[in-house]
Amino acid sequence: MASFEYDPKKVVVVFVLGGPGAGKGTHCAHLVEDYGFVHLSAGDLLRAEQARPGSQYGQMIADYIKDGKIVPMEVTISLLRNAIQQALRENEASQREGWGDGKGRFLIDGFPRKLDQSHKFEESVCPAQMVLFLQCSEEIMLERLLRRGETSGRSDDNIESIKKRFRTFVETSMPVVDYQRSQNKVIDVDAKNPVDQVYKDISKAMDAKFKQIRNSM
Repeated sequence: MASFEYDPKKVVVVFVLGGPGAGKGTHCAHLVEDYGFVHLSAGDLLRAEQARPGSQYGQMIADYIKDGKIVPMEVTISLLRNAIQQALRENEASQREGWGDGKGRFLIDGFPRKLDQSHKFEESVCPAQMVLFLQCSEEIMLERLLRRGETSGRSDDNIESIKKRFRTFVETSMPVVDYQRSQNKVIDVDAKNPVDQVYKDISKAMDAKFKQIRNSM
């Protein structure tokens, strides 16, 4: 018997995956505006917790991020769970036609980054209805990240940390994509194209997937 916190017919979760610099944040911003999602960036939540005065996890998170390593899943899942709860409390009346007693839609950006994270989140919090996977070459992603690093102020937007993040993504995150693909949840989008074209491809694929999900309810 399922023991997750939220009914997937009421809380819609979409994982947004792709290598560093694939454009996850950019396209999530458009999806928030057009589809009524709440955007939860795992990286942003971790950086906010790192900066929070008195955080017991702050230094640990800083060390993991600097080394391009994956923060322990208990910390990340706890932050995501809290963010979902807060968003639902703030917007209890948010409902979308066709989603029953829908309470909210969430884009979870940059998570899960390991297969055990995927299993743990879907077993304890809420199953993901779909996974948006932005495919992009490391060459293009590196160029984008170095350009972003000129203004972002992020400690991990440097070539050494970026290469570590690429390696971590290939070794630990691609198995998540492969598993979710076996569950028929993955939407593949070529993210090397111009931003407008990529978003058109995302919208078309998501509309088709939403229709399929609604028809199966």
